[in-house]
Amino acid sequence: MKKTGRQAGIRCPIGLFPRQEAEIAQLTEAINRAPTAAEKAPWAQALMEAADVLLACERYDGESLHCRLCHNFSELRRKTAALVISAARLGR
Repeated sequence: MKKTGRQAGIRCPIGLFPRQEAEIAQLTEAINRAPTAAEKAPWAQALMEAADVLLACERYDGESLHCRLCHNFSELRRKTAALVISAARLGR
């Protein structure tokens, strides 16, 4: 099935989200390609750091739907990366 129309996106007033989103997408792909938790862990650590950049945004506006979505996605990504790192530690 082909998607039509424009995809909805998070509009960031300072352009931070799209820059970090590109890096996060690459890191997520690297995590998915790695065959073991131990090999995923360094990518997951980098993903946590990329999410932390968004979570530390000084222009965060709790009244903005876009800011809240960015923050919520970043929290979920950080938690997911932390689980990957925990799994790698358990496998040692």
